[in-house]
Formats: sequence, C-alpha cells, structure tokens
Amino acid sequence: MTLFAVADPIWRWQPHPEVWLLIAGAIGLRVYAQVVIGPKVVPAGSKPFTTRQTVALVGAVVLLWLSSDWPLHDIAEQRLYLAHMFQHLLLTMMVPPLFWLATPGWLARLIVPFGGKGWRILTVVSKPLVAYLLFNLPNLLSHWPAIVSLAVRNGPFHYTVHLVLVVTAFVMWIPVCGPWKELRLTLPGQMVYLFAMSIFPTLPAAWLANSDSVIYTVYDHDPRLWGISALDDQVAAGLVMKLAEVAYLWVIITALFFTWAGRNLEADRQGIIDVDERALMDGKPTGHAAR
Repeated sequence: MTLFAVADPIWRWQPHPEVWLLIAGAIGLRVYAQVVIGPKVVPAGSKPFTTRQTVALVGAVVLLWLSSDWPLHDIAEQRLYLAHMFQHLLLTMMVPPLFWLATPGWLARLIVPFGGKGWRILTVVSKPLVAYLLFNLPNLLSHWPAIVSLAVRNGPFHYTVHLVLVVTAFVMWIPVCGPWKELRLTLPGQMVYLFAMSIFPTLPAAWLANSDSVIYTVYDHDPRLWGISALDDQVAAGLVMKLAEVAYLWVIITALFFTWAGRNLEADRQGIIDVDERALMDGKPTGHAAR
C-alpha cells in the first residue's frame, strides 16, 4: 500500500463517514425491525425474517459499502470513468434488488399501508412502463458530459445524482422483486421487462465505445491510474455497460425462464391446464385441471 501511495495519492485511505452512517443505519433498522417490530406483527412461532432475507441483506450492505466507500468511490470520482460505471452497476443493478429481497411482505405493508396515499403513488410509479422510464431517462442524462463534469467537481451534486439513480433503481426493480407481490409482473412479464431493460444501456454504451475522441475531458488528466489512457478508459466504461450490465440482466432472465419452465412442468405432472401465472410466482401451480 505504501508503494501505491507514493505512486498516486488516490491510494491513501480516505474516510467517508457519511457512508458508514448509511451502512450503520441500514443495519440498525434491520435489527430494530427484527427485535422490536417483527415479534408484534408476525404470527407466534414464526421468524420475522427468513434465512434467505438475511443473506440478501448481508449482500446488499456489503455491495453498498464496497461501491460507496474508499477506494472505489474515490477512483470513480477522480481517476477512471470505468470505475464510475462499475460503481453505478453495483448501486443500481445489484444493491436495490438485494434490499427488496431482504424485505419481508409484513414490513413492506407497514411502511406503505394498502389503500393509503403512499400505496396509490406506489402503484402508479411501479407500473412497468413508468418504472422503466423513471429509471432509464435519468440514467441516460447522467451520461451527458456537462452532468458528468459537474458531478466530478461538485461533491453534493455527485451525491444527488447517485441518490436519484438509486431511488429510481429501487422503483425499477419493484415489478421484478418488490416485496409487494401484487405489484410484480408474472414470470414471463418479468423476462420481457428485463429484456427491454437490457436494450437501453446499449445506446450510451455504443456512443462511448465507438468514439474516437475523449468525451469526458474531466477524466483526462494526470496521473493516469494503471497507465490507462482517457480514451481507453472511456471505451472500457462503454463495454462495462454493453457487456457486463447486459450479461448480468440476461443471467437473471435465464434463471427466471428455467424457474417458469420448471413450475409449468410441475403443473403438467399434476394434470393442470390453464395455469395461473400469478400462482407460479410462488411456486404453487394452480389452475383448471384436465378432465
């Protein structure tokens, strides 16, 4: 680490207490929900949180910490746009769905009660087309050179951009894995939705990867980290969007397909026709039996 620090000050540890407070807050809320709220809400003898939800929370917290703290945050802000794109991949594509998977239905109902004003707003913003646009339009604007330059030079604005992207990412994932199951799409619907989501990143990705000049001049300065030129950094950032993000979404689509196919096969074994697609989401094939 000493050698790195001599070569580039980016390797000197930088504290980010705001990140630590955020992580501590997420953990504290989970502990409070499990110890204080859960026992009063869930049936006697039931656990407030399942093992799967606990594992999802640990994954979400770890990825949130890694993506927001030193060194990734500092490298993304000061040295490499590639790191910036990788940071956004973690914050929008991985952290939100893990937090949703860590949230039990009873807790979601307490936060947004059914039938209230909050519920009515949630049902509107979580409609697939609305959620799709709410996430992708700000995401597209975040690649505008003027926005990137201002975010690099202005810390509060940088955090505001991250806040907008993360909040809209939480909305975007509701139709796939939100804790309100009635707001989720059916499994085929989720596959189509994520397929559409995988198309959008190719637009700015192609722009970055095929450019023969440096678009984000704010990243074109010395020292160069690992000897990566500003142009190569830009191309690599485009490839992260085009390949890594799209591949990640297609892994989920593939898993959803095999889950859907397996549950339909189980319905066939039980002699069920006209399968209820909503019931398949819970792994309970129901419908009209064959006669």
